[in-house]
Amino acid sequence: MKLLPYTLALILLLLLTSSYLQATMALSDFCNSKCQGRCAKAGKTGRCMRYCGMCCEQCKCVPSGTYGNKDECPCYRDMVSWKTKRPKCP
Repeated sequence: MKLLPYTLALILLLLLTSSYLQATMALSDFCNSKCQGRCAKAGKTGRCMRYCGMCCEQCKCVPSGTYGNKDECPCYRDMVSWKTKRPKCP
């Protein structure tokens, strides 16, 4: 009987995690392909893909190359995080 609360908590955690992953992985084909190219040489590829995907979905563009060239997409270049005011897009 002691395992029942832990089992229910684990099932709930799995359900919440799977719905979160589906929402974050649901990028358009355009953004997915552009961000894969942009994040190809990133040290933390998953983090780069997540932020690049958010920026691409909002701006509808991704700069070419793996680094720099942000002047090609001003929206992407000027997006900052709300808390630290640092550049948000890789």
